[in-house]
Amino acid sequence: MPWRTRPRGFAGILRTICGQQISNQAAGAIWRRLSALPGALTPEGLLALDDAALCGTAGLSRPKAAHARSLAAACLDGRLDFEHLPTLPDAEAVAMMSAVKGLGPWTSEVHLVFAEGRTDIFPSGDIALANSAQHLLELEARPKPKALAELARAWSPQRSLAARLLWHHWRHVTGRTLIEDP
Repeated sequence: MPWRTRPRGFAGILRTICGQQISNQAAGAIWRRLSALPGALTPEGLLALDDAALCGTAGLSRPKAAHARSLAAACLDGRLDFEHLPTLPDAEAVAMMSAVKGLGPWTSEVHLVFAEGRTDIFPSGDIALANSAQHLLELEARPKPKALAELARAWSPQRSLAARLLWHHWRHVTGRTLIEDP
């Protein structure tokens, strides 16, 4: 099973924003275009880019461009402190990140799993995780986020590993290949 990681900090969570509510393949294509833009991987540089660059060239939707700008502003004004993040308990880390417009629980939890290496995070709002759990556990219906979170409690303190295994299982079931970032 490939052990995917993302960089800590601004670039890592920016990559997660690219993946909000779209396939990994589409997110990878957008990320490659965005990361090729000069300055896009720093808060200052991203804020200097206009919609023609972010939406036109990179392919971000207007809401995702707004979320990326909100992230950059929060990094610059100190509301999102990536140096302090590792010292926070999981729930507080999710709350700090989710307080930034455009960074909800899913984005925060995915970042904590892939970039911060947290071991007991389970993004229960992830549709692929719900689909995988339904398939693997032979559930009648896809579990809603609260039910999936309750199910995942049994996997603590290794819920992040359980999430990775479920994602891997769903890729196998659907025949999707893993698209690694360059």
